Amino acid sequence: MTIVGTRMIRDDRTARQIFEDVMANPARTKFGFGEKLAIVNVDFQNAYTRIDEFKTAYETDPRQIEHVNHISALARAKGMPVIWTHVAYAEDAGDAGVWGTRTNTPDSLQNIKYGSRRHAFDERCEIDTAIDAIYTKRMPSAFFETPLASYLVWHKVDTVIVTGGSTSGCVRATAVDSLSRGYRTIVPIETCADKHESYHFANLTDLQLKYADVEPVQTVVDWLEAR
Repeated sequence: MTIVGTRMIRDDRTARQIFEDVMANPARTKFGFGEKLAIVNVDFQNAYTRIDEFKTAYETDPRQIEHVNHISALARAKGMPVIWTHVAYAEDAGDAGVWGTRTNTPDSLQNIKYGSRRHAFDERCEIDTAIDAIYTKRMPSAFFETPLASYLVWHKVDTVIVTGGSTSGCVRATAVDSLSRGYRTIVPIETCADKHESYHFANLTDLQLKYADVEPVQTVVDWLEAR
């Protein structure tokens, strides 16, 4: 039998090494930027960002929030929308669905309650509450059962920049949904975070190969500054 496809590859490279090899040897045409972008900042809430307070928090690039604030400010200055999401659930977790059934500890997902410290955005985030859209979501994707899709249509957006955490969870889910809805999708490397570098880099690799342009954040900065 002649084999023209690929049997699953196994090698000794780490997820980070594979990602670096993929980025150094691009095999796909980039989606690129369109005419108008939106910045979708996923779950920059204390439960996931404050490693000094919560077991559920994680940090990859210590400057992550600084980078996100910078590109968000540039987008606002160019009249392009900025969206922030965070997660919370009702007191009885009745809106968490099956996702809230795997554990039930004080740190569990479904025990992030509305108005709690875990629900609140990290104070380091520079959110313009008069302009930015702010949504509470209950599932991984920022598109799922939020007004995000219609908001982007109204603003005539054709490019979505996805930042936040986790890379392997809500960032990936949002990026896949973004592409599925026909948006050019870009994930700036320094603006995403995860608990383990294997999850982080494996999912950046998948995003780069299939669903998004994975780019240094400076690429987004340069595009916005040139508008």
